[in-house]
Amino acid sequence: MAVPVAFFALFFAWPVAAILARGLRADGAWRFGRLADVVTQPDIRHVLWFTTWQALASTGLTLLLALPAAYVFARLDFPGKELLRAVVTVPFVLPTVVAGSAFLALVGRGGLLDRLWGVRLDTTVWAILLAHVFFNYAVVVRTVGGLWAQLDPRQEEAARMLGASPLRAWRQITLPALAPAVAAAALMVFLFTFTSFGVVQILGGPTFSTLEVEIYRQTSQVFDLSTAAVLTLVQFAAVGAILAVHARTVRRREAALRLVDPGATARRPRGAGQRALLAGVLGTVALLLVLPLAVLVRRSLDAPGFGYYRALTASDGGTFLVAPVQAVRTSLEYAVAATAIAVVIGGLAAAALARRDAGRLVRGFDALLMLPLGVSAVTVGFGFLIALDKPPLDLRQSWILVPLAQALVGAPFVVRTMLPVLRAVDVRLREAAAVLGASPWRVWREVDLPLVRRALLVAAGFAFAVSLGEFGATVFIARPDNPTLPVAVARLLSRPGDLNYGQAMALSTILMVVCAVSLLVLERLRTDRTGEF
Repeated sequence: MAVPVAFFALFFAWPVAAILARGLRADGAWRFGRLADVVTQPDIRHVLWFTTWQALASTGLTLLLALPAAYVFARLDFPGKELLRAVVTVPFVLPTVVAGSAFLALVGRGGLLDRLWGVRLDTTVWAILLAHVFFNYAVVVRTVGGLWAQLDPRQEEAARMLGASPLRAWRQITLPALAPAVAAAALMVFLFTFTSFGVVQILGGPTFSTLEVEIYRQTSQVFDLSTAAVLTLVQFAAVGAILAVHARTVRRREAALRLVDPGATARRPRGAGQRALLAGVLGTVALLLVLPLAVLVRRSLDAPGFGYYRALTASDGGTFLVAPVQAVRTSLEYAVAATAIAVVIGGLAAAALARRDAGRLVRGFDALLMLPLGVSAVTVGFGFLIALDKPPLDLRQSWILVPLAQALVGAPFVVRTMLPVLRAVDVRLREAAAVLGASPWRVWREVDLPLVRRALLVAAGFAFAVSLGEFGATVFIARPDNPTLPVAVARLLSRPGDLNYGQAMALSTILMVVCAVSLLVLERLRTDRTGEF
């Protein structure tokens, strides 16, 4: 645990504490009264209210549209099912900047709706809500659908034979069994939308602002660290409560999973109702998930002769000190470095947590590993600039700063992926190898590693995809001569002109392709074929 604890203390706890201290401490005294002053401001109250209600609305809309798809993937068997599962998952691994760009190409100025019917939604909250559904659709499908596929359908069939209507049988038999998974999916969607940054930053404009966007504005534009620190504390408290509820829900869900039948339950659609449901799900996926991505690609090809893509190879000497296409190479290099760091840190933490003799302190660190997913990435990024600015850790001019920030987000995914597999390794295998004279290192190399190799590759794939799309912290610390793909897209979208907009669409398409390829590799490496995350 020494290396993971030192890593999180140095590159997470210290930067966050530094920016909070900078904002809440003045003249040697703490200004906790500033909390009430900030929270009671009308504009801040509006931000808090919008952050909460849009997260609730996004969660409800996502459940409404994705639960039928969860049933289709769990209970129905049809040609192209695995391909459709991959298509559904693509938006989830895409960076939020790409999701925002895709919907901007669909509902924004000059978008498909604008061209066909003269309708623009980029200045309304509907664009944000639909983009959140686009991004989180797979969370509900995989989390709920994974459990639904393992429920024994004979229980519901028995209720039907005893006279219950289809609705009553589903309400009294299936729904109670699915409740923990539905609650877990809803909490995850709420967490992702409550801390939304890239989508709201691109689609919300000056009208709509979440806590994360407001922290960014107060830090980088208004330079009011005091207000930013207070908002960070508010978000930290809210996310902490959400994660606590989520952890309890996951424990309930795990208890439920031990009781279900893991046998295959999918069958060909029967009857007009099931065929209509399948058609409705396919239509929803086509309109809500595929269409925005297709429009994104189409907008990137508006210039003849791949003009927007060719323009990426030229430096304008303004926003970018290098050609925008260099962001592709920079992002890949940073993502590889971040993946290596996340695998080492997350792998060591998972190995320590998997030990049966782990103490309470070690087990408590498991919960702390999730905090980087809940704390404002903007706060972490700006905290890097404040805390890591003096020898021996003056890293402001070092390229390693960006991979370190990205690894903070990737490491929890590594832990969550590897921990169940490490816990499942029979300890008697290690003991037998040790009795035969193998050293601890050889036991790990010849017993543990072959069993967890595939999980390790999956964890590395997740860390790579997450690092590739990280935006909140990177936007602060990426240097102008080394922008990442999400940062480059955001900068191009912030500048007027069709050429800049077209280049943003082209870069977003490139980023989408890279993430999709990573997803396809993950799908081939997955050890769990039930469809769960």
